[in-house]
Parts: sequence; C-alpha cells; structure tokens
Amino acid sequence: MAKIKLTKNELKTQRDALKRFQRFLPTLQLKKQQLQMEVRQAVEAQEQLHQELEQQQKAWEKSLSLLSGNDFQVMEPIVSVQSWKTGTRNIAGVDVPTFEGIEFAPPAYDLFETPVWLDDAAAAAKRQIELHLRSRIIDEMTEALQQELRVVSQRVNLFEKVKIPEAKEAIRKINIYIGDQQTNSVGRSKIAKGKCAQRDAQMSMELQA
Repeated sequence: MAKIKLTKNELKTQRDALKRFQRFLPTLQLKKQQLQMEVRQAVEAQEQLHQELEQQQKAWEKSLSLLSGNDFQVMEPIVSVQSWKTGTRNIAGVDVPTFEGIEFAPPAYDLFETPVWLDDAAAAAKRQIELHLRSRIIDEMTEALQQELRVVSQRVNLFEKVKIPEAKEAIRKINIYIGDQQTNSVGRSKIAKGKCAQRDAQMSMELQA
C-alpha cells in the first residue's frame, strides 16, 4: 500500500474510491458468474460433440470396410466442402465465434452405377466433417470465454482482496489521525483558556489590592 496523506482531502479521496470499488464489484462478480456458467455450457457442448464424433467415427469405419479401391475414387467427388460460414456472438461482453453452417458441393454420380450404401457413407462423412468444424469453433469460443474469465477473476480478486481493504485501512488511519489532532486541539484550547482565566484572576486581584 502506497503512503497516504493524513488529511481531510485524502480522506474524501479514499471514501470516494471505496464507494467506486464497492459499486463496481457486484457488476464484476455477476459477470464472473455468467462467464463461469457459459464456460461450463461450452465444455458440456464440447463433450457431447466428442461423443457424437466417436459414434460417427465408428459408423465411418464401418462404411470404410465396405469400400473397395474403386469406391474410394467414387467418394472423392461426392464429399467435397464447398463453403462453410462462421459468425460472432456476444456473451457477457465477449465476442465469440459461432458455427453458422456448411455447404457441400453437389454430388455428381449416377445412382444406378454406384453402390446403394454409398449415400449412407457419404452422409456419415459429411456429418463427421461438420462435427469437426463445430468442435473447432467451440474450442475457440471456450478459449475466449476462459481468457475473459481469468481477467474478470483477477479484477474481482483485486477489488476484494486489495483495493477495498486498502481503502478501508486508509480511511481508518486518517480518521484516527484526524481524531487525535482534534483531541489535541481541544486539550490545547482548554489549557490556553485555563491560563487566560488564571491570568485574568491574578490581574483582578492586583487591581483590587
């Protein structure tokens, strides 16, 4: 804690600072709670994605077992990402990325010349690609939220454990000093009045003599 001036002006400064810290702290605490909730939800969503990815991976491996060398060549033009789109969303004051959608290039194959299970294999491949992209976006969103949560938590700790206690301690010290000064001033005033009264009494006695 920096050295403080034991003055009335400094007392006002510290009181104003304390009011400001106490006014901002609830807002920071609320934001911290919101971020904690959002991080939990993002982590849960990521876990669900991972579970679905595992299921899709098993389905994909099953489909692969049915493919021959020629079938792999057929799959290449069938599953091709044409474009995918992301957006942004504001969560507790943080802009985070969102997954908006994905488009695959239209397949160009003859339904009568390809295996009947090819559509299922292509659908599994497309779903897996989409899940991987969603997972990447959620990772970025979670990282952004966790970073903001760390910053907000540091500010909350700074206010709770440093700034507010320092302001209260400064106010206490200044009040004690000003109180002592006032007590000493009253004491000196009484002594001065006593001496004046004693002097006046002595002068009065001298005049009467």
